[in-house]
Amino acid sequence: MTPNQAYEALKSFQIDTAYYQSLGALAGWDQRTYIPHRGHAHRARQFAALARLLHARRTDPRITEWLDAVEGSDLVADSESPEAANVREWRRDYERAVRVPDDLAVALAQAQSEGESAWESLREADDWAGFRPYLKRVLQLTREYAEAVGYETEPYDALLEDYEPGERAARLQELFADLGRATRELLDRIRSASVRPPVEVLHRSYPVAVQSEVAHEVTALLGYDLESGRIDPTAHPFELSVGPGDVRITTRFYPDYFNAAFFGSVHEAGHAMYEQGLPAEHWGTPMGQAVSMGVHESQSRMWENLVGRSLGFWRFYYPRLQPRFEALADVTLEDFHRAVNAVQPSLIRVEADEVTYNLHILIRFELELALFRGELEVDDLPDAWNEKYREHLGVTPTSFKDGVMQDVHWSGGMFGYFPSYTLGNVYAAQLFEAARRDLGELEEAFARGEFAPLLEWLRARIHRQGRRLPPRRLIERATGRAPSPAPLVRYLNERFGALYHL
Repeated sequence: MTPNQAYEALKSFQIDTAYYQSLGALAGWDQRTYIPHRGHAHRARQFAALARLLHARRTDPRITEWLDAVEGSDLVADSESPEAANVREWRRDYERAVRVPDDLAVALAQAQSEGESAWESLREADDWAGFRPYLKRVLQLTREYAEAVGYETEPYDALLEDYEPGERAARLQELFADLGRATRELLDRIRSASVRPPVEVLHRSYPVAVQSEVAHEVTALLGYDLESGRIDPTAHPFELSVGPGDVRITTRFYPDYFNAAFFGSVHEAGHAMYEQGLPAEHWGTPMGQAVSMGVHESQSRMWENLVGRSLGFWRFYYPRLQPRFEALADVTLEDFHRAVNAVQPSLIRVEADEVTYNLHILIRFELELALFRGELEVDDLPDAWNEKYREHLGVTPTSFKDGVMQDVHWSGGMFGYFPSYTLGNVYAAQLFEAARRDLGELEEAFARGEFAPLLEWLRARIHRQGRRLPPRRLIERATGRAPSPAPLVRYLNERFGALYHL
């Protein structure tokens, strides 16, 4: 078999595997939106069966035979060609998959599905005792998974590899230490400021039907193609890509709170625009996939915050929003803009302001690290969670659902995911700074309703690149410098210094 023949055989096999994965994605969307309550047990068994099928395909010995025939050939001589990138990433994925026993892959998939389904009802009931066995099961299996795939320094590094290839706990500890100090310094300055944003205007009556209309309008305005997507309500917002022409988002609506649905929808649309911008001709291969969750989060956090909370955006959109809600009749643009950017330590991560947001992630990172270092067990999580919230944010949960049970991630076994949010903030600020350098003053463009130039800039430098480069190299290529928290610190001080007259 020639290298070209081997490559085509491998590509065809992997694309077929991707079709099976896309069916699993569709089942996952259904589970988190419209599945009947009594259907969850069967869905978990479906996921287990699918996991067995996918694991068998991911570890098929023909994969390494095809790879052996292609690696070192002229076909992959250019290290950044689509063929070379695909072969490199297929090798990486295969080497990780073959280390995981089939029974473990199946058991973990079923436990994740059962855990997430249980979380939806048990969180609402504030039932930590009922949820704890599910979390223990998922955690134990995830620990076994980390040992199976292997690591150089510590188990948590094995989990980071699934979300941010090349990232390590030691480097993240340094990042969080630096950002933590900068955040607390800025927060202290804000606390001493005389400006007090009128946050009460966000807690008036906002009819859900109108909120839904606005969510569809604003996400389309920013660039989310609703002919290739949809917006549905859910317990915890998410974006999910079924395939080309089908990239879905969800949000959650509160009739007495504006921010959740609006900014949640824009956040998920940022994810969706990344997926819609991936090269469709490479679907089913690494070149048609997002490079990492950190880069993914850079897109969602950028559109949610650097765009969606900017004064330029609201100069354009507030005159269109204000007449839709009676609650805003007496609210000026300036007051509304200050309200949606108000800084106030709080309990809920997804509703946190930009300044304190990374402290929410720091807390989760420290807890996850302790869990996988054997320094903390599930039984002790609520007390550890509450203590860290007192330490870092000065607030204490009064319920499990607003504390240790607030996020869906752990119930679904997504340990190692949370740092992606902070990496996303770091990458977003650096990308935005570079885009402003290349495109000019973006806020003035936003004030004119012009969002396409930024989206196209991102499409060329991030979206269409797929997994051609590792995450950090991709950011460096796009911006001209290695990833650094400095642009994020500058951005936060500039925006909130102006808002709070610091």
